[in-house]
Amino acid sequence: MNESRRSSWVSGPLGVLAYLVGLAAVVALIIFLYPPDTGAPEATPETPGTTTTTAPEVQVTAPTGEEPVADAAEVILPSVVYIQTPSGVGSGVIYDDQGRIITAAHVVGDHQQVEIRFSNGRLVTGQVLGKAPEVDIAVIQAEPSGLPPAKFDTSKPRVGQMAIAVGSPWGLASTVTQGIVSAVDQTNCGSTGQACVAMVQTDAAINPGNSGGALINRDGEVIGINVSIFTLSGANDGVGFAVPAAIAVEYADAIIAGEPIDTPFLGVTIENATDDRAGARIIEVMPGTAAEDAGLRVGDVIVAVEEVPVFTRGDLQAQVRAHRPGSAVTLLVLRDGDEFEVEVTLGVRSEEPS
Repeated sequence: MNESRRSSWVSGPLGVLAYLVGLAAVVALIIFLYPPDTGAPEATPETPGTTTTTAPEVQVTAPTGEEPVADAAEVILPSVVYIQTPSGVGSGVIYDDQGRIITAAHVVGDHQQVEIRFSNGRLVTGQVLGKAPEVDIAVIQAEPSGLPPAKFDTSKPRVGQMAIAVGSPWGLASTVTQGIVSAVDQTNCGSTGQACVAMVQTDAAINPGNSGGALINRDGEVIGINVSIFTLSGANDGVGFAVPAAIAVEYADAIIAGEPIDTPFLGVTIENATDDRAGARIIEVMPGTAAEDAGLRVGDVIVAVEEVPVFTRGDLQAQVRAHRPGSAVTLLVLRDGDEFEVEVTLGVRSEEPS
């Protein structure tokens, strides 16, 4: 599908118009959580070396429930790493005992090597195995550290449940903040237009440098990889976004297995529906695509994907990208006043956006 939606702002009364225009020009933005190296005390030394010394295995105790945030932090902190590239700093999460680390694709950028500092202070150089910019996930290969890999909870989080962010905001490693899951399946298209994913939204305080770090539940399990914030101030305003753990794990496994990272493709051009029912209205069905094979027609309004409501064309794009090519997904379609379900097997995007 083609996605060209942009945010718009409405000015206030004439008396404050000039002020609001100036304010909006400098502070109204969605930013990735990835600052340049500012020389903060936690910055990695200029020439970190790679050591072959194996750190002793860290034993992590299970949460007791008396201090749930402290207990969860104790579980996850050994598994969160500090990442530095020539462009700036970010965070990552140890994925397995083979030295693989999950982070955000925009943290590694175009770099093939990054510097890793583990929670025990060990410094290594990591190789970027691969990345999936469409969902903002990348995998780094480093030497096994002896530290425990994180546990991932790939079930859908509950709105209102505890959410704890762990990473390196402003280069301050091993920082823990706590809030709740504010929303799930929240469409967030990054400022670069690359990542457009159904995200986990949280009000846990996260800032530039948290990108690639963990969003965890009260058991210390990763429920998302932090990637961006919406802000009017340039820092945390209580609206942060994380790639759901299920999507992060699926793409990380594909990268590790050496599988092609293809973008799922439905094969329609859409617009926002403007009638009595919100949704994504089809204005073109591309020949030879999954949409045509499934019998979708011009004028159909897609109102849900796998029972997740679709209110805008951006929602549809995000929900499609939550699945891999070849996946069978069920769409709820409105046609001539009637609702019915259509099963579509997603194709692979070639040149057109899906």
